[in-house]
Amino acid sequence: MLRIHFTGNDLAGVRTAARPDVLWETILSFHRLRDRRGSVVYREWRTAARTRLGGETRLLAALVPSRGYFPDFLTPSEGVHGLDEGLQAIRATESGRLRGELSLLAADRSGARTVPHSLRALADGGAEPFDRLVGALRSYHRAAIEPYWPHIRARVEADRARRGRALLDGGADELLASLPPMLRWRAPVLEADYPVDRDVHLDGRGLLLQPSYFCRGTPVVLRDPALPPVLVYPVTHGEAPTVREPGGSSLAKLVGQTRSTVLHAIGDGGTTSELARRAGVSLASASQHAGVLREAGLIATLRHGNAVLHTLTPLGAALLGGAQRTTVDLRCYARNGPVTS
Repeated sequence: MLRIHFTGNDLAGVRTAARPDVLWETILSFHRLRDRRGSVVYREWRTAARTRLGGETRLLAALVPSRGYFPDFLTPSEGVHGLDEGLQAIRATESGRLRGELSLLAADRSGARTVPHSLRALADGGAEPFDRLVGALRSYHRAAIEPYWPHIRARVEADRARRGRALLDGGADELLASLPPMLRWRAPVLEADYPVDRDVHLDGRGLLLQPSYFCRGTPVVLRDPALPPVLVYPVTHGEAPTVREPGGSSLAKLVGQTRSTVLHAIGDGGTTSELARRAGVSLASASQHAGVLREAGLIATLRHGNAVLHTLTPLGAALLGGAQRTTVDLRCYARNGPVTS
């Protein structure tokens, strides 16, 4: 059982990450690559990633076991700013911390505190071992994460919009209560099923909520209590990650492919910049299509400072829901013949 203990100051300091963290996604996806859980969501991704990797994952496998502890230094907070920033932070890991976390890894694996031979050069420090690690992470990211990043980012941003709406509706209590079902808010403690019994005392530091596409089943927290507290939790999954453009075909025929994609991208809300990223179009194109959708009564727009927030109107939500139901009905028809009541 995981128990995260909040004070009043901690509730005031709860916040949701502004974007997906590239290193959390990279490391957690390596778990998904090797397990059989989540087969429906990850099956196509797993097959394609394995083909691109060609089996060259030995160094990562030594650092990231299929289950259990992996070193905190692999997921520095700089990962939310991009791969290069995250890898620079990994390279800057202090030698004492590096040896300590690798010793913890050895203890979790075998009960011994001795760093295994395969990681001894990394524990001793030096540029060459870090070059190999950074190269392995970059190569893995290029094969397993980069082709699917727009989809990953869209799912994380949709989750972030959902948490933001809960915060506006009911404050931090509502935000914490809105988290996925494996997390249970029983003020002043947030509980979750967890592989080990663990208490995390925030002590006024607040908590960063980091939604993750490749987190599955249970949330993840850092082992070192001195590090800034972060809770990584699974987003709600829809379709499997692919490089296909989103948008239902029936809706696309009605409003056009790009406009359909933009309407889907709005989800629980988003700025024009977020729509552009989710839909894979330019900022000017996203703004133009949002204007047409707004004039048609499908979205509402609220200006906040220099940004605008777009949300679906009831008509827009009904249109999306009708397109999704049509797709499901057509699939049922294709498998089973006409649907009858």
